Amino acid sequence: MAGGAAPVPGALLCALLWAAAAAAAGGGGGPGGSPAPGAFGRVYRGAVNISAERVYSFAYSSEPGQVDAVRVYVNSSSENLQYPVLFVVRQQKGVLSWQVPLIFRGLYQRTYNYQEVSRTLCPSEPTPETGPSDQIIFVDVASMAPFNIAYELLVTRLENFQLETNKAFNFTASPSQPQYFLYKFPQDVDSVIIKVVSDAVYPCSVVSVQDIVCPVYDLDHNVEFNGVYQSMTKQAAITVQRKDFPGEQFFVVFVIKPEDYACGGSVPSSIHGNVNRTWNLQRTKNLQVTIVPSIKKSIYVQAMFFSFLSFLSFYLGSVVVAFVHYIRVRRKASAGRLSPEDGSGIMTSSHPITASTPEGSSYGAIDESSSSGGRQLSSPGCGLPAGSDTDSSVEEESDFDTMPEIESDKNVIRTKVFLYLSDLSRKDRRIVSKKYKIYFWNIITIAVFYALPVIQLVITYQTVVNVTGNQDICYYNFLCAHPLGVLSAFNNILSNVGHMLLGFLFLLIVLRRDILHRRAMEMKDVYTLDYGIPKHFGLFYAMGIALMMEGVLSACYHVCPNYSNFQFDTSFMYMIAGLCMLKLYQTRHPDINASAYSAYASFAVVICLAVLGVVFGKNDMWFWVIFSMIHVLASLALSTQIYYMGRFKIDGPDSDLGIFRRAAMVLYTDCIQQCSRPMYMDRMVLLIVGNLVNWSFAIFGLVYRPRDFASYILGIFICNLLLYLAFYIIMKLRSSEKLLPIPLFCIVATAVVWAAALYFFFQTLSSWEETPAESREKNRPCILLGFFDDHDVWHFLSAAALFFSFLVLLTLDDDLDTVRRDKIPVF
Repeated sequence: MAGGAAPVPGALLCALLWAAAAAAAGGGGGPGGSPAPGAFGRVYRGAVNISAERVYSFAYSSEPGQVDAVRVYVNSSSENLQYPVLFVVRQQKGVLSWQVPLIFRGLYQRTYNYQEVSRTLCPSEPTPETGPSDQIIFVDVASMAPFNIAYELLVTRLENFQLETNKAFNFTASPSQPQYFLYKFPQDVDSVIIKVVSDAVYPCSVVSVQDIVCPVYDLDHNVEFNGVYQSMTKQAAITVQRKDFPGEQFFVVFVIKPEDYACGGSVPSSIHGNVNRTWNLQRTKNLQVTIVPSIKKSIYVQAMFFSFLSFLSFYLGSVVVAFVHYIRVRRKASAGRLSPEDGSGIMTSSHPITASTPEGSSYGAIDESSSSGGRQLSSPGCGLPAGSDTDSSVEEESDFDTMPEIESDKNVIRTKVFLYLSDLSRKDRRIVSKKYKIYFWNIITIAVFYALPVIQLVITYQTVVNVTGNQDICYYNFLCAHPLGVLSAFNNILSNVGHMLLGFLFLLIVLRRDILHRRAMEMKDVYTLDYGIPKHFGLFYAMGIALMMEGVLSACYHVCPNYSNFQFDTSFMYMIAGLCMLKLYQTRHPDINASAYSAYASFAVVICLAVLGVVFGKNDMWFWVIFSMIHVLASLALSTQIYYMGRFKIDGPDSDLGIFRRAAMVLYTDCIQQCSRPMYMDRMVLLIVGNLVNWSFAIFGLVYRPRDFASYILGIFICNLLLYLAFYIIMKLRSSEKLLPIPLFCIVATAVVWAAALYFFFQTLSSWEETPAESREKNRPCILLGFFDDHDVWHFLSAAALFFSFLVLLTLDDDLDTVRRDKIPVF
């Protein structure tokens, strides 16, 4: 008392009342008094108010090297949020406090209160002392309420606090009763996978891995503050490496969320619209945790050797095939039976028909001035050598014919009922070749400008994952995600090496053919001008670059696959499918194929539609209506261009009604007068089937509105490509053309490998269209070498399938290298 005054009677009365209340409550210290000793496993019941608090002490001993954990259970029947009961636990190195009712906040500021709370206290670190160490815990119970509030207190020592390797452990948790356990790395284990499963989807939970540091963040509002964490419905998996924890041990924390929206669930319907009301929901979840050793470092080495050796074997096979062809050519040359081209791009300077064929003859083709202003086609007898690709400005001015008489000539030729390759390969070879080389240079430019920001972005994503520990950012197959360095799923990246290796191999194969063709041109070989399919390699080079970039961008996407960067994995797949269709069309229509600028602009439109489809395609019906209309109209427009060989124009007389008059005339002549048999029957059959397929896709999208719009639009491209390839092969066989052994082998290999690849593609292991917790329900263990999962096998097989598909296009018409172009039909 200030000034040394004696105690007043009121203070003494207060002390007496405190002692009486403590005795009635079953023990506890009074104000300024010593705490009441507590016993583990005994339930303490009492009441507190503003002038009466309780203090309990619990003492125990820990054996050397042993980690003991204590759990405190409290309960209060009062739901008065104005005067909660406050619990404060004091330990040697920390303080833990909470209140009852314990309040959690959910979406839209909804609140949930819990009267039962249990928390595990941060365990003391094991001591190296030889004897047992004494530990003491103080539990303070207080309230600011002017009236008594009853409570219950129970303190127990945990029997199964430390998790064991390869041993499943079952437990129960709730939002107000989180759980966490300790795990120590065995001596021979450098990496483990924490597998957590539950039979129930909800309530939503969070699994966290935290270092041995107090306090442990084990509540909904703070579990994300430290360590690595995942949301979970029925399954979760976290790979943990010894190097990330200097103490070689960590806590595994399990928190149940008060609401399920984070896992894809909805807010309970009974509380919709009741924002300020407090709810006491009983949300418990039974969980099972198992910690198993992950793969050893030797598996990483084996997986890398397997990946590279598998695709380097394609290089060996290509060398063997090239060597066999070389031996065959040498033998035929020595026997005097060498053909102009032996099915592999190998030319010869032997010309058995040159003596009877005038130089520069086009074998039935109508002479046409080139785009360089009326200059005739170059031939071995003209001013410039046939093989010289000069860079004169005249040749680079334009790829289009501008003179009126040439336009008239085109209309005459391209509207013939029976067209031959000589009719559509009349432009100057050098100009056409330069036109197709633009595909190659443009795709390199696109690749550089596209890939650099992508790489920068995914590096940022991976950095954010590593720094924040939020493993909900990326949609991995966590049961088969093997980290290496800063990368969380190195196996998904490594499996894309096949696209890059096989893309480069395809470039080498095309380069070999290109070099052999140029050598033949330098020798003024007449067969290179007038026989076989015109050799333009620009599109093939573009396809090889596209295959390599598909591997690069797929690897970038799998650094952190999610909703925001899905287009990285599909953009070049659209381009590959489009380039293959363009190459197939260019084979028999070299003079009228699309320019690189219009083709890549079309691909850009497709990618834009794919992005819009992912953003708006889930719930917006208006998007599907607009997209279906665009799809159908684009199919009709492209069909018209293909059917009329690009010569269909609605220009009409100089009047407002001219366009309608021309359209009516076309409909009358083509649909009424000749409805029994179209002028171009084969093209008509292809286009009818193609339009039916595309209209079916449009109707399917409009009715079902598939959630994976990127795969939907890619399926449209793939189906159109397969349809056109099947039509091409059928027409080739109908025209009495042959399939040589190499293209026949490639066709069979393509079909088999694509079938196997698609099987693994449809084994969905994750889905960025759903929440991270829902995506993890699809996770499955590795299936190849303990390192690669189903999607990795898809990467391997799809790379091989694309490579064989490219070889089909490259070698499909090798049988025509000795056939005159005026004998090769156009279809």
